[in-house]
Amino acid sequence: MSLPAPGPLPTDLPGPVDDGAADHLPDQRMPHLALPSTDESLVTLDEVSAGRWVLFIYPLTGEPGVDIPQAWDQIPGARGCTQEVCSFRDQLATLAEVGIEQVLALSSDTSEYQRELANRLHLPYPLLSDPRLQLAEALVLPTFTAQAVPRRNAGAQQLYKRLTMVVRGTRIEHVFYPVFPPDAHAAQVVDWLRTHPDVLV
Repeated sequence: MSLPAPGPLPTDLPGPVDDGAADHLPDQRMPHLALPSTDESLVTLDEVSAGRWVLFIYPLTGEPGVDIPQAWDQIPGARGCTQEVCSFRDQLATLAEVGIEQVLALSSDTSEYQRELANRLHLPYPLLSDPRLQLAEALVLPTFTAQAVPRRNAGAQQLYKRLTMVVRGTRIEHVFYPVFPPDAHAAQVVDWLRTHPDVLV
C-alpha cells in the first residue's frame, strides 16, 4: 500500500534567513517538560532516550480541502509542514540505521488535530502538542507572529519557527536552523548523521 503523499511545494517560496536565534542551543540540556503525545501518553523531554534522538519543530500543518492563505506563503519558512512530517516518515528506517533511537515532532497544534494528522498520513512517530509554547520559553526557541494562520481565526498568533535538534540523552548535540526546504529536510538530517557517526562526545 502506498503512503499518502502531499503535493509539491511552490517553487517561489521565500527562504528563511539565519538570524542567530538558535546559536545558543548546542550543548544546552533538554528541560524537564512533559508534553502530550499522539500516542496518548505524556513525553518528558529529558527522559526520551539515553542515546541519540531527533526532535523536529514546525509551526503547524494545514487542513485537507482548506486553502492556505496567500499571506502564509509569504512568511519565510512557514509553508511546508505537511511535506516535512512526511519526509521524516519516509526516512524513519534510514534514521534508525544511522543511530537515531527516537524521532519526535512538535508543534503548537492541539493533540486532537495531531492525532487526525498522524492517522491520515500514517505517521509512525509521536507528535507532541505545545500550544502554549512551553519549550520555546524553556530553551528560548525562535518564534514568529503570524496574522494569517491556517485553521485558526484568533488574529495574530505566536508560532514556532522551523527547527530540528539532534539530542544525545538530554544534551542538544546539533541544531538545524533555519530549515529549508522542509520537504528535503529529513534527508539533510540523515546526511549530517552519516558524516557525524554516533560516538561519545
